[in-house]
Amino acid sequence: RAMQLSGLQGRLSEELFYSMGGMPTRKVAQVLATHYGLTIDVEHVFHRKEALFLEMQDEMTVIEPVVDFARSLHGRAPMSVASGGPKPVVRKTLELMGLESLFPVIVTPEDVTHGKPSPEMFLLAASLMGVKPERCLVFEDAAPGFEAAEAAGMKHVVVKSRVVD
Repeated sequence: RAMQLSGLQGRLSEELFYSMGGMPTRKVAQVLATHYGLTIDVEHVFHRKEALFLEMQDEMTVIEPVVDFARSLHGRAPMSVASGGPKPVVRKTLELMGLESLFPVIVTPEDVTHGKPSPEMFLLAASLMGVKPERCLVFEDAAPGFEAAEAAGMKHVVVKSRVVD
């Protein structure tokens, strides 16, 4: 919706959008603008997208198998979140889902020079947890995150975050 408010006519390609999962929001906005030939104010789109996300927070649901696994490891293994979203939104989302105590380490694009698909976010999360990258297991839902995990030397699990027709 934020891109439509910025001049996008018609439907956004879901395939293109989901292929950028985990990328920083500002980068996603710029890639979409370039793809659709739009001139946009990236900061405006960024802030509008985050506002829309927070407005829709009542519709958020967890991916139960992943959450169950995280809860089973709580206190037994260090865990973190490395997300392409802004830190305040990531924190608020974890809080709303009752998961904030599971993930004491949160890494977002504000913490690094390069977001996903660069491995920088995952490597920083591993460092902050005191865990060697090769001992990490990443749960990811999109290609940029898969690439980042592999580049970091981490194993990853593919998580389906949306229903595919």
